[in-house]
Amino acid sequence: MNTENSSPKKTRRLRSLMLGATALTLVFGGAMIGGSLDLARTTPAYADPVQVQGIEPISFADVVEKVRPAVVSVRVRSSVAQASLDGEEFPFFDLPEGSPMEQFFRQFRQQMPRGERPQRRSNTSVGSGFLISDDGYVVTNNHVTSDEETVTVILDDGSEFEATVVGKDDKTDLALLKIEEPDRAFTYVKFSDAEPRVGDWVVAVGNPFGLGGTVTAGIISAHGRQIGAGPYDDFLQIDAAVNRGNSGGPAFNFRGEVVGVNTAIFSPSGGNVGIAFAIPASTAEDVIDDLRDDGQVVRGWLGVQIQGINGEIASSLGLESEGGALVADVVAGAPAEEAGLKVGDAILAVDNSPIADSRALSLRIARIKPGETVTVSVWRDGQQQDISVTLGQLPSNDELAAVMPSEGEPEATAETSSLEEFGLEVGPSDYEASVVVTGVDPNSQAAERGIQTGDTILWVDSLPVNSPAEVEQVIADAKAGGKEAILLRIKSGERTVFVPLSLARS
Repeated sequence: MNTENSSPKKTRRLRSLMLGATALTLVFGGAMIGGSLDLARTTPAYADPVQVQGIEPISFADVVEKVRPAVVSVRVRSSVAQASLDGEEFPFFDLPEGSPMEQFFRQFRQQMPRGERPQRRSNTSVGSGFLISDDGYVVTNNHVTSDEETVTVILDDGSEFEATVVGKDDKTDLALLKIEEPDRAFTYVKFSDAEPRVGDWVVAVGNPFGLGGTVTAGIISAHGRQIGAGPYDDFLQIDAAVNRGNSGGPAFNFRGEVVGVNTAIFSPSGGNVGIAFAIPASTAEDVIDDLRDDGQVVRGWLGVQIQGINGEIASSLGLESEGGALVADVVAGAPAEEAGLKVGDAILAVDNSPIADSRALSLRIARIKPGETVTVSVWRDGQQQDISVTLGQLPSNDELAAVMPSEGEPEATAETSSLEEFGLEVGPSDYEASVVVTGVDPNSQAAERGIQTGDTILWVDSLPVNSPAEVEQVIADAKAGGKEAILLRIKSGERTVFVPLSLARS
């Protein structure tokens, strides 16, 4: 009886304890959940990090397998000219005629047996190239084929073919060869129509150190590199391993298209350091098409000497920003002169396409056919105007030198004027409308800007100057007018340039 009565009590007590424990758990649990919810509400929301969706390249093998038969080695044999005595070749020496040493070697040579006399030395160089047609046209570098007597093209399978040089272009360092083998269809590749982006993969195939068929890979490191190779420098920089012998070889994208022609390397040691330069496909294709037509490259010609426009020059001209190309000189009788372009004009655009700098103008004009008319937008006397110019054909270096004769070095008289604020001393010139620089302080602003003793100052702040006194007056007027800088038009040797000098530093 008592047992029966106590059982329900124990049960109720157990239920109470369980409910109490459950309630306690819910209280703490609710506190924890509530805390979590409060934390979620008070935590700031962040944007997702940048994620690039792409497929990592597993292997270059598929690309290489397709393009490798089109990549060739180029072997060039040439004869090295040697110094001669009495019309007979003798190596290594270039001795004054009639000197005791010349007489000694002449006697020595006459006493040598005929078969032991030195002969002309032949030289063999190797490079790379690639086929661009099934009938045997091969692209390589101009410097690979220089002074060639025989050119041999070696395919990846070891086949050798004699080739002829169709044409060369030293300004872009390109050459076109032709294999005459009508019964064979060659594997070939094409130039890419798309400009590669910085960071794109490239595969270089070539013949470094005579090791034909070598494959390396890397990325496009930069565009528009200038390395002083010629007037139309516009190289791709790549970090694929490129060494001696790779010159003229192709750099491929993943579609097996040529994006560049490997041409040069930066190498203090002579070996690969991961900086190579390739001619862009867009440039190479235009040049090769011209060479294929008639063996030469025809370029448009404006007929001006130009330089870039930096901030100081822009300020002197009244331009709001730098950019464009400043006309430093105009060639007599050139298209620019006939159209009315003048020294001091700032060329800002061609056919409404903005010009970034002097190099961009050179490239733009060179790609236009001679005889075409273009609209050149210039900044002159504080306002912009458009001038129509019918382009001529770019003359050869010899022809250009003939139309731009040297004036020689002017001589100054004893009357000089010191412009100490710039570190300059100037005196009268033998030529009209100019003064000559007679002294430059090596620690001055003038020296920093490259002005040298013997340079001729033609203009100061767009005004011709005939005497040192006129130079001082123009500078004084510029200061009074609140100008921050002036422009000197200077003839230094064969070059005419504008040089800015800061009035704020004077």
